[in-house]
Amino acid sequence: MACFVVPAAEAVVTTVVTKAVKKKEGKEGAHKAGLRFSEKLGWLNKMLWGGSGLLAFEHLWHGEVSPFFPFLTGASEPAEMFTEMATNGVGMAAVVTLVWAGIVGVSGKIMHKEVPAEETAAEEGTV
Repeated sequence: MACFVVPAAEAVVTTVVTKAVKKKEGKEGAHKAGLRFSEKLGWLNKMLWGGSGLLAFEHLWHGEVSPFFPFLTGASEPAEMFTEMATNGVGMAAVVTLVWAGIVGVSGKIMHKEVPAEETAAEEGTV
């Protein structure tokens, strides 16, 4: 019914934070090698907006979202709707955020992976 509202709300917050971080990074000038944090937050935004959009479409397709107030058919039973948001919505948002954190962690490991000695020597022309 309304589970997509929670990841969409998180997407709104992370979009605002991304814009603020990007503005701050721009003031600081050049950054060290690697990805900026705003780029990594952009990944989370895309994941959250994409998932929320697909869920909203799925709920619309099944008639759980209507074009007139209160827009969500589950609003007729607010307790049930808020329970679904608190369980399914928060769970989905948390899983997406944890997956994003894993992706950021793995990408950091890949970006900072040490170059083997043979490659370094070959680049320097000592081999």
